[in-house]
Amino acid sequence: MKKNNPEHLLRWQILTVLLMVVGYAGYYLCRSDFSVTLPLIIKELAVGGLDPADAKIRLGAVASLATLAYAFGKFVSGGLADFRGGRHNFLAGMAGSVLCTVMFALGGSLPVFTIAWMGNRLVQSMGWVGMVKISSRWFSYSTYGTVMGVISLSYLFGDAASRWFMGWLLHHGLGWRQVFFVAAGVLFAIFLLNALLLKETPERIGEPEPETNPLNVFGERGEDARPPGLRLLLAPLLHSPAFWFVCLLSLGFTLVREVFNTWTPTYFTEVVHLSPDAAADKSALFPLFGGVSVLLAGFLSDRLGRGGRATLILVGLALTAGTLLVLGHASFRPSSALPVILVAVVAFVMIGPYSYLAGAIGLDFGGKQGSATACGIIDGIGYLGGFLAGDSVARIVKYSGWQGAFTALAGVAALSSVAAVLYLVNQRRAPALVVAPEQS
Repeated sequence: MKKNNPEHLLRWQILTVLLMVVGYAGYYLCRSDFSVTLPLIIKELAVGGLDPADAKIRLGAVASLATLAYAFGKFVSGGLADFRGGRHNFLAGMAGSVLCTVMFALGGSLPVFTIAWMGNRLVQSMGWVGMVKISSRWFSYSTYGTVMGVISLSYLFGDAASRWFMGWLLHHGLGWRQVFFVAAGVLFAIFLLNALLLKETPERIGEPEPETNPLNVFGERGEDARPPGLRLLLAPLLHSPAFWFVCLLSLGFTLVREVFNTWTPTYFTEVVHLSPDAAADKSALFPLFGGVSVLLAGFLSDRLGRGGRATLILVGLALTAGTLLVLGHASFRPSSALPVILVAVVAFVMIGPYSYLAGAIGLDFGGKQGSATACGIIDGIGYLGGFLAGDSVARIVKYSGWQGAFTALAGVAALSSVAAVLYLVNQRRAPALVVAPEQS
């Protein structure tokens, strides 16, 4: 019997958001540990006889292959969440990440590092789409922007807190393997908490599900949580021009974001000459300012509508390209603080608009029926671009320095602006998403 008690539902909605935010922040403990400890892992490989520049390229290749595994996992796990439920995905990703993180820490060679990190990113691909599926059933479409903005804090403030925490561990003498073990232990505790309290749908507590966006590409079928089949799940999304513009935007945004996620501590140690623990601490500014950006973008999103989101995406990309050019060509000799500030500025102008793509926009496209699949495809295509953030960036830095790397990223942001213009024109011309015809 459904209670239809707004206060009861609101309390459970708040609890659900908190569980997902804490849970996905835990994912980042077992993701950012690689970036934070990368200078130490490079040093260990160098002590073993590998040239430091080559060690950087090898580990960059590990990061790239893992990102490719993450992208592949997004395509599969989105459909899995739509057919089997978001809670299943969310918990399975946590458990798998704990096991792979321990495996990485126990390894002592590049082949083991590669297998373990690829496995870790593959299972972690289940987490975000699982949260999106859960959100589509717990929240009304009128609050998608705000809700997904708050949930996005899990990978921003959660990432920042993880980096500060791991920097603190390094400062107190823990080695990189011990940091990995601590990260795995904390995520396991969070897994137990979510397994106990997280619910798939308000119906589990006797409350009705809120209404989905009536402009989703599935039409009335968007209210049904389980798709009738794979073809009817994919076809409406793949026939939407706006959906493909968003996928192209994800490609550029994710590449830039993954470069900073992977290489910021290394950049700070090599260019700003910070110690590993100080570099880990300062690298937290990127997700921290990204979190502030997401809160602002989420607030504006529900008030400006889809055309407003497209405008903010275009403005964000233009500012990102300009800041990256300054980061690549300015002289930092008078102050080591300037590059740190500019990294934070990149996060502030870029991450908020980026969060729309596989968040509120994906929910608008997919409704309850295909939200996880929509976000999985958007994110999956994005992380195909993120594949270049590891090995390719390491090679650019080796031969052209960080100046060359940031100049290349500025070019990526500028090219992505073209897709942003096309998306903005599409949104202004079409008052509604293309709705799939009813299927008999």
